[in-house]
Amino acid sequence: MNIKGEQKCVMIIAGDTSGDHHGAKLVQAMREKNGDLFFCGIGGQALKAAGVRLLLDTSALSVIGVTEIFSKLHHFLGGIRRAKSIIQSLHPDLLILIDFPGFNLPFSAIAKRYGVKILYYISPQVWAWRQGRVKKIRRRIDHMAVILPFEEDFFKQHGIPVSYVGHPLLDTYECLIDSPPADETENSRTIGLLPGSRDREIERHLPEMLGAAQILNRRLQGVRFAISLAPSVNRDVFDDKLRKHAAGIDYQLISDGVENVFRQCGFAVVCSGTVTLEAALCGVPMVIMYKVSPVTAWLGRAMIKGVNFIGLVNLIAGKGLAPELIQEDATSQKIADTVYHMVQDEAGMKALKRELLEIKERLGGPGAAERTADIALKMMDH
Repeated sequence: MNIKGEQKCVMIIAGDTSGDHHGAKLVQAMREKNGDLFFCGIGGQALKAAGVRLLLDTSALSVIGVTEIFSKLHHFLGGIRRAKSIIQSLHPDLLILIDFPGFNLPFSAIAKRYGVKILYYISPQVWAWRQGRVKKIRRRIDHMAVILPFEEDFFKQHGIPVSYVGHPLLDTYECLIDSPPADETENSRTIGLLPGSRDREIERHLPEMLGAAQILNRRLQGVRFAISLAPSVNRDVFDDKLRKHAAGIDYQLISDGVENVFRQCGFAVVCSGTVTLEAALCGVPMVIMYKVSPVTAWLGRAMIKGVNFIGLVNLIAGKGLAPELIQEDATSQKIADTVYHMVQDEAGMKALKRELLEIKERLGGPGAAERTADIALKMMDH
């Protein structure tokens, strides 16, 4: 059955909440330029709301480490089979892959065999670890649309067609970063806790963050906490950690976006990921923490090459603006000690806020979705 009719077909695959939202903005930008497109693929609620016919919800596929993949392997294989059937039946005019390399790179080999043009938007971090994947990208991907300034040179050096389109967060945060700052006196007493958007991240990060909050509650007078509750996490898991670890601290749960956490706090403890960049764009100093399974950590250390940081904000700045407490260093005591010493240094905090806001200048202007849409439509016309 030809469900796309005479329309051109775009297949899009996003594997997490962030990719889902960035993908939705790209779909909207493409539709504004060409209203006669049919979209299908794998994603979440944002892509669905943008009019993409979903074959599979990303929640069935999302994992955070090597050992976590095994528990969802049957979902991965089922997703690959379902996506392959769409390639076979619809033969899309373009396949857009958004990050999610554990799924997207294997699937790109299948799509390439069927002669489908492939645009990769938001690159896997091959410049940091498993650089051998660059050879796969060169063989399979027709064009890379990258969002970090140093990625363009990296892929050019490897002979891969690439365009730097800017970071999509600058579209999301355009009004926030240009707005006047909130009451700093009020905000300085509030510390944001952002443990992540996956259940495994909540299980590993939230107890340590709440333990740090307990320590800080004893050391900082009048301190409050704004805790981010991502819509993608299991509320029972989240509430269980709060019951066990949050007694006696003054906190507020915020579930309507991390930007609303940053509006309220003068400092934040964040898990590594895009959220570090979101904090920087809001001018909020932070401590970065992250924990994975011991096996994943061991493999990661063995494979990461050529980078000194894991936090996006530090990678873009080229220096350690935010302390990184990773794996065995990501303890309640170390988090609390680091936060306490930073917030006590008033002059240092002001200087750090200025440096964080300069990150915006390194990322270019808004319009990543628009520029990527232009690339996508041009690829479909050739």
